[in-house]
Amino acid sequence: MVSLVGLPGGGKSTVGRQLARRLGARFVDSDTVLEERLGMPIRAYFDQFGEAAFRDHEEAVIDELSAHQDGLIVLATGGGAVLRPVNRQHLKDRTTVIYLRSTPDELYRRLRHDTQRPLLQVADPLAKLRELHQQRHPLYEQTAHYSVDTGRPSVGTLVNMILMQLEMAGLVPQTGGSDAGTA
Repeated sequence: MVSLVGLPGGGKSTVGRQLARRLGARFVDSDTVLEERLGMPIRAYFDQFGEAAFRDHEEAVIDELSAHQDGLIVLATGGGAVLRPVNRQHLKDRTTVIYLRSTPDELYRRLRHDTQRPLLQVADPLAKLRELHQQRHPLYEQTAHYSVDTGRPSVGTLVNMILMQLEMAGLVPQTGGSDAGTA
């Protein structure tokens, strides 16, 4: 199982879908699973019950999904999944963790018009992204087996970079580069 971690807007879901397709794996987004189980959007749950209650549900979902061993899965985690030590441990011990590393400024450019991310619904989203980066970057680094800078590469290039790392580590069979030029 491959898990993707990183700040909100770092590309975990987008890259995860393409990575899963390239690996012939199933893609699972922990936030989507959470919304299905909560019966409402994460933002609404945050507003109604608070972050601590949400993190309790997230912990249960991360535990369940990371323990899943039926076939290859690419798991996109929520940006704050690494906040709880038990989540970091489950991800690191049970999956191969890829940190999609982004700067707060890059994320702000991508997310400045996003209204669905609860932690960014503040007066100064860039300041909030900087705060989140300062808080979470060390946790992502601690949890990840590999890191990929998201910067400017296309999604296809990011997927190729991840596949190369997984191949070099012997975690997936080498693809022979037949798909290397597609984006």
